[in-house]
Amino acid sequence: MLEKGNRANALHGILLIALFSFAAFYIAEIPFVRRLSFSPLIVGIILGMLYANSLRNKLPETWVPGIKFCTKQILRWGIILYGFRLTLAQVAAVGLPALAVDLIVVTVTILGGVALGRLLRIDADTALMTSTGSAICGAAAVLGAEPVVRCEGYKTAIAVSTVVIFGTISMFLYPIMYRTGLLDGLSDTGVAIYTGSTLHEVAHVAGAGNAMDPTDALGIAGTATITKMIRVMLLAPVLVIMSFALAGRRRRTAAAGAAVAETAGKQEKSRITIPWFAFGFIGVICLNSLLQQLCSAATVREIPLNGAIEYIDTFLLTMAMTAPGTDTSIDKFRQAGAKPFVLAGLLYVWLVVGGYFLTKYLVGAM
Repeated sequence: MLEKGNRANALHGILLIALFSFAAFYIAEIPFVRRLSFSPLIVGIILGMLYANSLRNKLPETWVPGIKFCTKQILRWGIILYGFRLTLAQVAAVGLPALAVDLIVVTVTILGGVALGRLLRIDADTALMTSTGSAICGAAAVLGAEPVVRCEGYKTAIAVSTVVIFGTISMFLYPIMYRTGLLDGLSDTGVAIYTGSTLHEVAHVAGAGNAMDPTDALGIAGTATITKMIRVMLLAPVLVIMSFALAGRRRRTAAAGAAVAETAGKQEKSRITIPWFAFGFIGVICLNSLLQQLCSAATVREIPLNGAIEYIDTFLLTMAMTAPGTDTSIDKFRQAGAKPFVLAGLLYVWLVVGGYFLTKYLVGAM
């Protein structure tokens, strides 16, 4: 939280990020940008990065706490409110095959990404953030993992960049594969589950699904989106598991300090990051499911005030995305090198190729 003496100055940092976020919303509505399916979150981090490489050196240091507030506190509320987009009924709508494929994709992508990161000698935090973004829900997953991993802001931006690049490629590639018959080995349900379980962002899934099946019925587009939402629901348990796994890693690192090993280990144990916002996220999903039943709403959007909450949530997440962008200079990309993008590329091959065969044999067997 903000210290009392710094609140006035920090407010300037918050207002700066809010201004960028308003601009991101406006730019995201431009027809060309909409055709690219760039959400305000993606536009926001791009604006932040442009600022970081132009005027950031003129930013008063007293504003920095406000920017950090956006990356932490506002982010947590954004993730919690994200639960209003989901209901448990969505899981039942597509059934066990989608859940099974999602579980395997998320598990293999994260564990495989961490292992590949070690082979490529990539910074452990960057590898984990990149893998999490590819495995679950793109930028939102990277943002959700950031408070747990506790990495520098530029690593978050790098992970988001990989998601944007490969997710955008997929959004155009999948409809081409569908039209040219490369996905003929899958039923329409299989194509939908394959799309929803392997594309990065929700916006990418919606864009690709509508390109393959532009109908309002629960066809490819609808089933793909629901499958994607099941992946989003997996964010909470992943963050909890990640929290305890990282706590163990930090204790082992502290233990290597020889003389101060015992003290450091106790300090790290007391600093285990429990992602309480992840439980809030699950609680909101359950509340939303109850509201859907009470209001007899056919879809999430028909629940009263849901549209307004979704808009507010998108704005909060845009602020949380823009903030780390303002700390991401070209020099930090050079420092990270090409390896994070190589890792994301290898994970992308797994998602496209491995995801296809996984869906083909698993969905067909259920």
